[in-house]
Amino acid sequence: CLVGSEMCIRDSFIAACGSEQEITMRVKMIVAYDGTNYKGWQVQPNGITIEEVLNKNLSNLLGEQIVVSGASRTDSGVHSLGNIAVFDTNTRMPADKIAFALNQRLPEDIVVQGSCEVEDGWHPRYQNSRKTYEYRILNRTFRMPTRRLDTYFYHYPLDVEKMKKAASYLEGEHDFKSFCSIHAQVKTTVRRIDALTVDKKEDIITIRITGNGFLYNMVRIIAGTLIRVGTGEYKPEQIPEILAAKDREMAGPTAPAHGLTMIGIEYEDLEEKS
Repeated sequence: CLVGSEMCIRDSFIAACGSEQEITMRVKMIVAYDGTNYKGWQVQPNGITIEEVLNKNLSNLLGEQIVVSGASRTDSGVHSLGNIAVFDTNTRMPADKIAFALNQRLPEDIVVQGSCEVEDGWHPRYQNSRKTYEYRILNRTFRMPTRRLDTYFYHYPLDVEKMKKAASYLEGEHDFKSFCSIHAQVKTTVRRIDALTVDKKEDIITIRITGNGFLYNMVRIIAGTLIRVGTGEYKPEQIPEILAAKDREMAGPTAPAHGLTMIGIEYEDLEEKS
């Protein structure tokens, strides 16, 4: 068979291990994707999603019904360099080989960056972790067609220094109710932001945020609020007032989804099985 082909990988391990004994393992995958053509991560009836594509192709690859569970249910149009997903399988294929075989089935805009076996009870949403997102703004007079899918074009000048000052007020642990969609269903709106930076390189302004968890639309609302600071509509010193108000109407608009990319997730005490 062709070296590295999906069928060669699968068939060689089935032949080596036999077909009688069932093996159950939990596999963790790092999933990168361009979210432009998808209705977000989670399976839903009104369009194709990342989760749906993974479920279908893993099920076909492994010959069993596979259902993945993701760490972050990114919205329609949001991108990722490192979302985390897990699934259980009886396959005899080593966990680290699944990424290679699966990528030969996936569309070009979804690529698994690695796979490994983890402990049976390990779940990406219920572990101590830190997530990092970046929101990118193309701040120039005219659009740039090559950046239309991964940046939000904003042609009015933005004051980056004011945006940096405003961002500093959001670091630490706060009640982010003002920066949360009114449709969110959570027990608490308190979250911790470990780092929030605003930098500009050429025409791209990057808002980078790391924290222990984020509310529904929280990062995009923060981005929309910082943009208003950059235009002078809000003063940086108003951020504490917006936090204290615990009122969604006090903060800025929700910035468009296509400017947002999940960069990655760091887990505490994650031991991969070898």
